[in-house]
Amino acid sequence: MPSQPKSGLQITGTGIYLPSHVLTNQDLEKLVDTSDEWIFSRTGIRERRIASETETSTWMGVQAAQQALTQAKIQAADLDLILVATVTPDSFFPSAACRISAELGATGCPAFDLQAACSGFVYGMIVAEQFLRTGAARNVLIVGTERLSSVVDWRDRNTCVLFGDGAGAIVLRQNEASRGILAFDWGADGASADLLHLHNPQSRGLATKPPAPLAPDCIVMAGKEIFKQAVNAMADSALRTLQKAGVNLSDVRCVISHQANIRIIDALVDKLKFPRERCFVNVHKYGNMSAACIPVALHEAGPEMKLQKGDKVLLVAFGGGLTWASALLEW
Repeated sequence: MPSQPKSGLQITGTGIYLPSHVLTNQDLEKLVDTSDEWIFSRTGIRERRIASETETSTWMGVQAAQQALTQAKIQAADLDLILVATVTPDSFFPSAACRISAELGATGCPAFDLQAACSGFVYGMIVAEQFLRTGAARNVLIVGTERLSSVVDWRDRNTCVLFGDGAGAIVLRQNEASRGILAFDWGADGASADLLHLHNPQSRGLATKPPAPLAPDCIVMAGKEIFKQAVNAMADSALRTLQKAGVNLSDVRCVISHQANIRIIDALVDKLKFPRERCFVNVHKYGNMSAACIPVALHEAGPEMKLQKGDKVLLVAFGGGLTWASALLEW
């Protein structure tokens, strides 16, 4: 039996920050043995944003958060919880959440990081919902911020073409007049961790498989296997979420998938038999921003897809861990 419709929260503000430096496929042709045609035909990516030395994960997260707070018409002092999804924090501790909290002036507000790679932001929404549903929080800020250019091996043409930098944020607020998140699904498979990982060079041992990059502290990915795992995991998660909500896929106005690769997005909508024109895509502009992908897409999808109050929006993500998550929202 489907779960009963929930009520009590809504997205009241969104914000993004994207570095001004654009790295195009033509620029990458000068760095590695590749071409615009090769990159675009395999990934759907034309360009990505690259952060400067001063555009740290914290700094970008603060910019996105301030925009979301302004749109939500609240102050940082009104926040009850700050969650930050990132795999590229400025430091292991203090957390990115604590650093962002300090910059915002949210003194005393609990703040912590979530690390679920590309699924991290949806994980954050799911965690935030629990505090809002129980009344333990009224306003929750969720930030996804990544500086992936700092952990990419720029000599590896198979991975360096994929990733970009940026940040996105939302404010979730308790609101009994809104249904908010109708249902969600999340999970992980740590047994497949070696398929996609970022080694901590300060820990013991070095990454050796799948084929390690030239630098041991860069992203390692078994692309073909991750492709299959991502499509299957996201499709299955999306269907479980819809079943829990008692909603048919045909009633979904828009799907916002993790923006990793256009082939993955196309394979996902094909597997779900969902109209391609109702799937929001911005991977061509930004590449894979890990935990920042979903909040940036949420911010842009509203006006671009002409979403209206009451529209059902399905979020779905997959990342290192391996992790996956999906959530059905009522706009």
